[in-house]
Amino acid sequence: MRMFNWSDFSRALMPVLFAGVLLGQIAPATYKPPSYKDLKYPVLREVKIPDIPAYQLPNGIKLYLLENHELPLVSGFALVRTGSLFDPPDKTGLAQITGSVMRTGGTKTKTGEQIDVQVENLAASVESGIGLTNGRVSFNCLRENTDEVMAVFREVLTAPQFRQEKLDLLKGQLRGAIARRNDDAPGIAGREFNDIVYGRNTPYGREMEYTDLDHIQRSDLVNFYQRYYFPANTVIAIQGDFLAADMKAKVEALFAGWNDKQAPVPAFPQVKGAPSPGIYLATKNDITQTFFEIGQLGGVFRDKNYPALEVMADILGGGFSSRLFRRVRTELGYAYNIGASWGANFDHPGIFRIGGSTKSANTLDAIKAAEEEVARIRTSEVTGQELATAKETALNSFVFNFDNPSKTLARVVTYEYYGYPKDFIFQFQKNIQNVTKADILAAAKEYIKPEQFTVVAVGKPQDFGKPLTTLGKVTPIDLTIPEPVKAAAQSNTANLAKGKALLGRVQQAVGGADKLAAVKDVTETADVDLQTGQGAMKAKQVNQSLLPGQFRQTQELPFGKVIAYSDGATGWLQTPQGQMPMPDTVIQQVQMEIFRQIFSLLLSDRDSGRTVNAVGENKIEISDKNGHQVTVELDPSSSLPIKQLYQSSGNPVQETFSDWKVVDGIKLPFRIAIEQGGKKFADVTVRDWKLNTGLKPEDLSKKP
Repeated sequence: MRMFNWSDFSRALMPVLFAGVLLGQIAPATYKPPSYKDLKYPVLREVKIPDIPAYQLPNGIKLYLLENHELPLVSGFALVRTGSLFDPPDKTGLAQITGSVMRTGGTKTKTGEQIDVQVENLAASVESGIGLTNGRVSFNCLRENTDEVMAVFREVLTAPQFRQEKLDLLKGQLRGAIARRNDDAPGIAGREFNDIVYGRNTPYGREMEYTDLDHIQRSDLVNFYQRYYFPANTVIAIQGDFLAADMKAKVEALFAGWNDKQAPVPAFPQVKGAPSPGIYLATKNDITQTFFEIGQLGGVFRDKNYPALEVMADILGGGFSSRLFRRVRTELGYAYNIGASWGANFDHPGIFRIGGSTKSANTLDAIKAAEEEVARIRTSEVTGQELATAKETALNSFVFNFDNPSKTLARVVTYEYYGYPKDFIFQFQKNIQNVTKADILAAAKEYIKPEQFTVVAVGKPQDFGKPLTTLGKVTPIDLTIPEPVKAAAQSNTANLAKGKALLGRVQQAVGGADKLAAVKDVTETADVDLQTGQGAMKAKQVNQSLLPGQFRQTQELPFGKVIAYSDGATGWLQTPQGQMPMPDTVIQQVQMEIFRQIFSLLLSDRDSGRTVNAVGENKIEISDKNGHQVTVELDPSSSLPIKQLYQSSGNPVQETFSDWKVVDGIKLPFRIAIEQGGKKFADVTVRDWKLNTGLKPEDLSKKP
């Protein structure tokens, strides 16, 4: 092979470079760079919706079929009239969980994993889910695999098994999501804004909590499914490379045995929440910017003024050329990003919202500037250029609703599902074309009501340039994630006395109450074997406590060192990525850690804010006024604690103690096995306990 020769390359390149020099010399006189303004675009093709025949099958299923012979593919979905709006108030999330476990839990003949293997080997998919106002089971496959994949589709739709282990797995994942929901500041702003506008105690504004997950059992999934999944409540739509007559016969035969019957499904609950005007603040001290949402209830698609409101929202905050972006972000520099939308839904009002983020110091300025732009669009007409650009944006995006047969079929079926005319989208297109400047001004005046605005800010109020109260009364938002409410053991004089006696036995077993009370600081050094979602991981851990309430933990992990410090109310974290204020969720965990600290826990009878209650022959429940609760199980023979049970991030946690040794006259465990959610979480081997070494507050709070 000939070696690359740089001299050959340079000789070959020289004429090109020379020509470039000449071009550069003559460019000012003869060459004009092209401009994007000179680009010519073809006229958008006219959208035509094909005739999509609908059939009523003998068992009540409504069937839509759309032939499409462009590619050898077939896809389809079943649409079921149900949704999370039908969740019982104490079981928020039931519909979501039902829709997910319909697929992951498998069917009567196959587990979820077996279905995974089958469809993956066929380069196909079968999925299920339930949203706010519909349930959906879908499939995609190659034409030659249609029969096999549709058989799986039929089983998932008509014979889900809801296996317990898949329900437990999903509940564990959802518990983790609840525990982390306050980590994402923009998510907090959107969630709290949505819940306040719709009403927290309504089907539109409820949030899933740990207690909801505790209430949801497999029988609830089965009952929910049986109530809503029956033929007369189901629409099936299929498009692809087939003949309609053949597919109709195939579907009719496939679902011939599905003849379940139920009473007609009631209407979805209506939005009844009254406006909740005001300013709401969610304090989050671990961020350096503010995320905000401003707005009110929006409308539905069939509102006569929806086209004008859609155009108005684009002018106000639809993109880089919008008023909000140009003024609040570009001209004033108050916001990192900002936008607006007029929210609408098929069957219930959406939300008109202005959302963005800003430097903490600019919080009030950004909100006030946004409100000024709202006032301007309500009091004077938009410009002709703004109107033309916004209308062109809406009309140009129109064709993407129909750029493939799957979208076309889905839109036609959706209109039918929500009771809209088949030509609704063309009516909307025509109405967009006819929107005038006067229409926008009239719609803005009629529909946008600043006096009803809800304003939600998420940030660190100490860093706001001006107090948020400058804008009016501020209502704080409590971001506390309530732990599951465990039924308290019967607390009577006898149980309290027995609990105190049992605790006294424990105190004597470990060395005496006075020795425990003499401990002022503790340093625990341990090796930890962690079980993570990515496998086992080893860590070295040093826990330092200055009783009763300061805590510092240093962990050496494979990816670096992590240090956490808290005084029980605030704190900070040091990670390989840098330092940050301790998130509220971590502070809650630290508070529970401080509460469970063995030296203070075993002296709970000396704390007037704690209750010690006997809940068994060798079991005591210790709780405080802040909602912390721990159950301690004792060894009948030694009276030493052998187990500690509590809740963390919605999951039940069990710590099992062993290998007790005497340290400075106090017996302490040197082995701790931890289970979380019924699964092994960590094995802790204590290398050393050190008591009363003279730790000072500054030793724990000192930053790296």
